Amino acid sequence: MKVFVTGAGALLGQGIIKCLRMADTPYHIIAVDPDPRSVGLYWADQAYLVPLAIDPSYLDVVCRILERERPDVVLIGTDIELMIYAQNKLELESRYKTRIIVSPPHVIQIADDKWLTYEFLLKNGFPYPKSVLPSGICDLLRECDFPLIVKPRIGARSVGVHLVKNEEELNQALRCVENPIIQECVATASQEYTSGVVVDMEGIVKAVVTMRRELRDGNTYRAYVEPDAPFNSLLAKIAEQLGGVGPLNFQFRVDQGIPKIFEINARFSGTSPLRAHAGFNSVDYLIKHYVLGDPIPVPQLRAIAMFKYWNEIVVEPEQVELITNNLGRVDTVVS
Repeated sequence: MKVFVTGAGALLGQGIIKCLRMADTPYHIIAVDPDPRSVGLYWADQAYLVPLAIDPSYLDVVCRILERERPDVVLIGTDIELMIYAQNKLELESRYKTRIIVSPPHVIQIADDKWLTYEFLLKNGFPYPKSVLPSGICDLLRECDFPLIVKPRIGARSVGVHLVKNEEELNQALRCVENPIIQECVATASQEYTSGVVVDMEGIVKAVVTMRRELRDGNTYRAYVEPDAPFNSLLAKIAEQLGGVGPLNFQFRVDQGIPKIFEINARFSGTSPLRAHAGFNSVDYLIKHYVLGDPIPVPQLRAIAMFKYWNEIVVEPEQVELITNNLGRVDTVVS
């Protein structure tokens, strides 16, 4: 089965490729990325360079590759590419006889914007950290004390996130964070979790895999699998109300047993390979479900701890040069 993976240089794209390689199915991986030094390109069976997703020619180049390769399924490895594929999903699937596993545009819009995430949770009666825009700071301070969290409404990997302990730090953070949201600081870092949620073609959640996590530079670097976490059923209800397709990721802290979600990702998680090690390969299962119609299995998890670390690959200069010269070309293939 041919699998087209975007964002081969991103942590997420690399995680998708890792899951594909961990599966029993012998997937044929076609990876794309704008940078010839992206590690995932060298893990793939075939590799192409594409423009940045913000480049007007991006979709045209991708279409030429899809025309040549005719993959069975397309998986998206960066946040910035999600909306492109969501908005063009039906046309691309029809033209190239492929499946694109991506949520609808309105779901991506909610997930991308932390204020819209808060409004979705509030409107539907789900737990959330108290949140305001700058105009509502006085109201927030009447409801909860410092510390508070100041972060960009649209952002990832904890970039621009500030823990502020007083009004002076709050004002300083507001000056340097563009388009901020201000939230109560829920619980402690030891109560932070990430959950991978899998939604089938009927919109029904088939699996929730939850891990307690520790962060470094905004990414999970230690994870502890918690089979049958007590809040998994609530997370499933939230996912179904949201209307996502395929993979979703919730990040939250637990306050007095209640999971207060502060981030939703309408995509695979960078921690997907960790869940695969624990016994649930969401990438493999979702491909088989959306392409072949196979049922998604019930997770059979092991309560294990996982610690991430740096690693490296060695490539010859000729390989880098070959990929570098392959930008936007479909007359040559890098194998």
